[in-house]
Amino acid sequence: MGGVSGALLVLEDGRTFRGEPYGAVGETVGEAVFATGMTGYQETLTDPSYHRQVVVMTAPHIGNTGVNDEDPESGRVQVAGYVVRDPARRPSSWRARRPLEEELAAAGVVGVSGVDTRALTRHLRERGAMRVGLSSVETDPEALLARVREAPGMTGADLAHEVCTREPYVVPAVGDRRKVVVALDLGIKRMTPQLLARRGVETHVLPAWSTADEVLARDPDGLFVSNGPGDPAATGGPVEVVRAALDAGTPVFGICFGNQILGRALGFGTYKLRYGHRGINQPV
Repeated sequence: MGGVSGALLVLEDGRTFRGEPYGAVGETVGEAVFATGMTGYQETLTDPSYHRQVVVMTAPHIGNTGVNDEDPESGRVQVAGYVVRDPARRPSSWRARRPLEEELAAAGVVGVSGVDTRALTRHLRERGAMRVGLSSVETDPEALLARVREAPGMTGADLAHEVCTREPYVVPAVGDRRKVVVALDLGIKRMTPQLLARRGVETHVLPAWSTADEVLARDPDGLFVSNGPGDPAATGGPVEVVRAALDAGTPVFGICFGNQILGRALGFGTYKLRYGHRGINQPV
């Protein structure tokens, strides 16, 4: 990595790990979260829900299948940083177009490899999600720790407008159109409207700042509220849109962040779990 030797990971409580640079060389700060999927890392990296978060992969071997051009959930890598234990030396998949480290470097995403990610995950499970700094340019843990503690946290962060579409767009139904749904984009995954399309649903995707009038003017059969990043307690506009849709008798459904917005529209509050479960192998 251009002569760079060593990388530093410092949590806001002072716990420090040392590793090697992985991806872009530089420094980043975000909220440390862990993801337990053994596959699907490309979808995780490009999911807008991870905006401003540093993702720690608990599975030890990451990068085995490289990166392709079919699986991204958005137009760019969304994570603030990436932490792995044993990165693949070379990808092995007929679908791969380039190595994962090359993709991270091109996206300017700072990562660290060679970290005991199981120990790091246990630390976050015991103490809760917290801010973290990754650096391949800083050698002093105390200096990095000071910058981590100055960084904003996730509480009170209204981030949907930073990751949503800038302009409305339509994903047409595949085959006969059965229903029309408006999707309020708070950080929607690319695959969501595609899966709706396969079921005969025409999806009108609107930005997070859209008004109730703009939603209801399309006379939808339903309103879908997407996943996304940030604190649902600080996201007011979409709550008002959902309330108006409910008052108008429009069916509303949501996922992840969108489900929390629906809860707020119904009069419930939200609070942050000590740590969330992120991964495709959810316990049932």
